[in-house]
Amino acid sequence: MASDSLFLTIDWGTQSVRVGLFDKEGRQVAMEKETYDPPYFSLHPNYAEQEAGRYFEYFAMASRRLAEKNGPLFDRVVGATVSCFRDTAVLLDKDRRPLRPSILWLDQRMADCRKKLPFLSRLAFGLVGMSDTANYNRARSASNWIQEHEPDVWARADKYVNISTYMVYLLTGNLRDSASAFAGHYPIDMKRQRWYKDPEHHLKGQIFGLRADQLPELVPSGSVFGNITHEASVLTGIPEGLPLYAAGSDKSCETLGLGVIDETVAAISYGTASTVETTLDRYVVSERFLPGYPSAVPGYYNMDIQVYRGYWMINWFLKEFGGTVRAGDMLEAPSAADFDKKLPQVPPGSDGLVLQPYWGPPLSRPLAKGAIIGFSDSITQEHFYRAIVEGIAYALREGLEKFERRLRKRIPALRVSGGGSRSDEICQITADILGKPVTRVQTYESSSLGAAIAGFLAAGEFHGLREAVNSMVETRDSFFPNPRAKERYDYLYEHAYLRLYPCLKGIYKDIKDFNLREERERLREEENE
Repeated sequence: MASDSLFLTIDWGTQSVRVGLFDKEGRQVAMEKETYDPPYFSLHPNYAEQEAGRYFEYFAMASRRLAEKNGPLFDRVVGATVSCFRDTAVLLDKDRRPLRPSILWLDQRMADCRKKLPFLSRLAFGLVGMSDTANYNRARSASNWIQEHEPDVWARADKYVNISTYMVYLLTGNLRDSASAFAGHYPIDMKRQRWYKDPEHHLKGQIFGLRADQLPELVPSGSVFGNITHEASVLTGIPEGLPLYAAGSDKSCETLGLGVIDETVAAISYGTASTVETTLDRYVVSERFLPGYPSAVPGYYNMDIQVYRGYWMINWFLKEFGGTVRAGDMLEAPSAADFDKKLPQVPPGSDGLVLQPYWGPPLSRPLAKGAIIGFSDSITQEHFYRAIVEGIAYALREGLEKFERRLRKRIPALRVSGGGSRSDEICQITADILGKPVTRVQTYESSSLGAAIAGFLAAGEFHGLREAVNSMVETRDSFFPNPRAKERYDYLYEHAYLRLYPCLKGIYKDIKDFNLREERERLREEENE
């Protein structure tokens, strides 16, 4: 085991891609980043698509720049790993070419699913109270929507994969992926880390409308996907023949990069999607009907609950409600950092303004929509911004408490990462709302760091997971709950936030029905044109 070994990490996020080099002490030796422009396009409201090849093109630009600046360092690189965002569908023909743009996890279109599931399946889902969840998953599966609305495209499809699978194929020529990458709408048995046998007829597998032969090969985390091909080397500057190791999804790698390897700590991710995760050496479901997910390292699982549009909401707020600020003689849009500085101007609890952050509904509450209550004439932009930050933290607290009930123990500490974690104010709000100390580690690029940890382990550069984490993860800043702020948040959480969904559930159903009617009418009008 060479002490000066480096690992190359490729981290595809929803907004940008980062390519980095890490050493065995967790130092980010070099990194290059490319931001997608645009990150996705929307042909209709609630749609989110992107040409799959664009992700590779942006990565190749960053990778070539990294190689040009740090050529000699590549002699020390012992392997590469991939971390990628989840639940983004790519449809491939027999020549492995995309047949249409990828449909992102942000996409909210709904299939009609007029063809019902078999009677016995519907009965089984009904008996366990899973009918709404099963129906929602069917409607939200891109595979079902494409079959209904683009049957000619579907007829030419040979494989249905995640975006990470396609990236692995472009790098190695092998259509492979790890089970950790498939959190989302795919017929996968997370506990056994394999596809459901005969998914067309499996009780849960049939929800997604896919055949076994349409799915890629799954390999365990820590396995070798393949080696960088000559063509990929020319395009990216990565050495030909370098082994590409299987790690996991962006969130699994992020949790690992925070050093969360057991249930004594939970990971908070303030990214485009915000999550709370912890790591176990056994399989435990995250909540009813929501599975645990395979970790980025073999033998471990992540409990995971997600706020789907998380810190995406910050960009949404800035775009729609941020207004302008004066910078010298110019007017420009304010940044998140500008609003973060103003967070202390609004008291904890935002003077009673409470936000439920379901701009994208969670799996366990498929009818949910976003909601804000408590407006008055004293509410300002700054209140609205703080209420978003607080609302996301409330949702993550609710998720964490579900973990604790399932595990029958308290999780005493938190570690935080993602863009939101750069703000001291947001870290303090997180500590106050969740009532636990919050710690940052040495880098905000914890997904890339986690991918490097998984890679070094897979390459045999460490003897075990704890040794790798102890060597590569360094805790830095800590934030502790303020008793007075915690008291205020506890009151609003228990008396307002937790009561919102039960009170509004029926109204959400009526709004969902209205939106579905509007979407069907639009599609009929398009078909008649």
